[in-house]
Amino acid sequence: MNPTAAVIGVGPGLGMSMAHRLGREGFRVALISRGAARHSGYLAELAAAGIDATAHAADVTDPAALGAALAAIGEVEFAYYGPGPTTRHIVPITEVDVAVAQSAFDWVWPAVRVVRAVLPGMLARGSGGLLFAGGLSGVRPMPQLGQLALATAALRNYARTLHAALADRGVYAGTLTIGGLVERGDIHAMVAAEPERYGITAGHTLDPDLIAEAGWELYRERERDEAVFDAFAK
Repeated sequence: MNPTAAVIGVGPGLGMSMAHRLGREGFRVALISRGAARHSGYLAELAAAGIDATAHAADVTDPAALGAALAAIGEVEFAYYGPGPTTRHIVPITEVDVAVAQSAFDWVWPAVRVVRAVLPGMLARGSGGLLFAGGLSGVRPMPQLGQLALATAALRNYARTLHAALADRGVYAGTLTIGGLVERGDIHAMVAAEPERYGITAGHTLDPDLIAEAGWELYRERERDEAVFDAFAK
């Protein structure tokens, strides 16, 4: 049986691009997203491309649901963690208190849970990959993103530190640091509807297929721990 790649937090943008890219490499793809409403369309799209796939509904912030989905998937050779941040109400960074800061990390803890679920098997086999998708606010100060900047920086550091810890153990870890609107994605649609609120214009877009290709190259080469996409660079 072909090895399995879990695409966690799949959406119509980068998540599906990652599913297609991994499927073309021979992986059986297991999709995880909050609801099942779009799963039939996702599976049909992948099947049309000749990719074997399953879909599982689980809110990543629900530890039991996430654990059950991962258990149903079984042995995972490659895990991509790419759900959008769970925070919807952005608090100005100058007004963030401890409770608000802690709430932003609801997006980070599931990444740790995923790693704890799949990494032991990877280490036992001496192979595997962990890839995370984060934001540019983990690298560059972006006050308009408020408390999200704290969680984004933490996820980025987690991925890069895993890379250092796993470099000689056969397992790759890395991160895609994304600054811009990923085309076809849900966040793209949300931000494009209120560009002034987020300080982002609709022209700052990124092609999810190119990002997915870069993610695959990180895994294939296993040398760098990060690829940065900055649609705001001058």
